[in-house]
Amino acid sequence: MGSDPITDLETELVDIWRRGRIQIRDRVRIIDPRLDPTCYPLLVLLARRDAMPMSDLLTELGLEKSTLTRQIDSVVRLELVERHPDPDDARARLVALTDSGRRRLEEVNATALSEWRERLSRWDPADVRQLAQLLRRLSESTR
Repeated sequence: MGSDPITDLETELVDIWRRGRIQIRDRVRIIDPRLDPTCYPLLVLLARRDAMPMSDLLTELGLEKSTLTRQIDSVVRLELVERHPDPDDARARLVALTDSGRRRLEEVNATALSEWRERLSRWDPADVRQLAQLLRRLSESTR
């Protein structure tokens, strides 16, 4: 570690992002070998909600409409996601995980959580809580 904490933070975050991309690539291969890793954040976001309008997905994911449309088309073809009419807006569609998509994502997430529990098993639980709080705070400061 150097003398500048911001430089150290940037270095660590870049390394975490790099390893995170590798983990995401491995996870999507388990979900479906044809799944593009760039679609994983879409699936994770949909797993947190029952269904979402495309406008909310655009805001949450920070993507261009054409990019999001291509991602949704891709995961629909893989039968991981489906579109439904929006009962509040006849022109809009809601996007949701299929039962199969939700099940496959839950299986991958259960394995990932198990791996995290193993990696952090020697950590004091208070340290894990503090790390989560600090990461949340960092995330909120970058919005």
